[in-house]
Amino acid sequence: MKAQVAIVGAGPSGLLLGHLLRQAGIDCVIVERQSRDYVLGRIRAGVLETVTTALMSQLGLDRRLKAEGLVESGFNLASDEQMIRIDIRALTGRHVTIYGQTELTRDLIEAAPERGLPIIFDACDVVLHEIEADAPFITFTHEGTSRRIAASFIAGCDGFHGTSRTAIPPSAVREFAREYPFGWLGILADVPPCHDELIYANSDRGFALASMRSRSRSRYYVQVPLADRLDDWSEDRLWSELEARFDSLSKYGVTRGPALEMSIAPLRSHVFETMRYGRLFLAGDAAHIVPPTGAKGLNLAASDVAYLSSALIAFFSQGVEAGLDTYQEKALARVWQAERFSWSLTKLMHRFPGDGSFEHRMQKAELEYVSRSRAMQTAIAENYVGLPL
Repeated sequence: MKAQVAIVGAGPSGLLLGHLLRQAGIDCVIVERQSRDYVLGRIRAGVLETVTTALMSQLGLDRRLKAEGLVESGFNLASDEQMIRIDIRALTGRHVTIYGQTELTRDLIEAAPERGLPIIFDACDVVLHEIEADAPFITFTHEGTSRRIAASFIAGCDGFHGTSRTAIPPSAVREFAREYPFGWLGILADVPPCHDELIYANSDRGFALASMRSRSRSRYYVQVPLADRLDDWSEDRLWSELEARFDSLSKYGVTRGPALEMSIAPLRSHVFETMRYGRLFLAGDAAHIVPPTGAKGLNLAASDVAYLSSALIAFFSQGVEAGLDTYQEKALARVWQAERFSWSLTKLMHRFPGDGSFEHRMQKAELEYVSRSRAMQTAIAENYVGLPL
């Protein structure tokens, strides 16, 4: 099998890239190690910057997004009983859209057959070969048969635990990482949100986030020690904790309901700066992870894809290699800005083990300054809605 571009991974970055390349008439194929049902069952983020919604609009795949997405003009930072509303529309003239990553992924997968974008699910033992040469290829096993895809380029969009990044020799690797000493315990339930906009809360009980996927589906998180396990938290215990965090802050109060999903996710910052090696390009979580504070993960993947798709289209349509040569530099400039924002918001809103009364006072002083300073609110709003490409 041959393709101009072989894409590893059918997450949002791989799917967006595949659709954009097919729209430009470029032959490509996506290889995914998981099943279709598994991919569509993953619960992920839901705050979309305009870079992401613009790509869906460019593809003509934003019908459901426009109909079901919630346009959000602001969000809230809370310290104890104080709520600070960041009016992103007034401060930046822009907004974000609440639309679950699962739904965006579904839109892209369901449109693939009619757009001529093949996706091979359940691909086992995916291996990248000769990525430094002019004719790289991928091997894998599908339905018990060994398969091979020869391509001009390979796009590694297979996430933090994927195989693409490991194909790059250690001598060429530049990476930076930070592990955080806590996790997020999350619950998804079909209950109305407690507030009209997201609330990021910092209190003596730790960090908590009240968010939503729709007007009838809510997503909540609380900060927990890394030692905590799901077995330590019953649904009743978690709902009680959420009520203690948000009932005094929110407009409607927390509504309880059966959990559709509960999970604990560790927090990390990770940048794999070698986003290009030979004929291999990395995009999305394969190259970088940000803490979910600030909702940058999916949107960074979209900006990677915007740069990479433009570069590949220019190469195949005009023979221009400049975009390929500058892809890594452009992508990393935006990646590090997003990492900085996510790191700073994480530091501001979480209680770190080992922090004492001084550090807590510094957080309160910072939030008090944010509440009084339009300049501080503007800086936060600009980063939250997404810096320009």
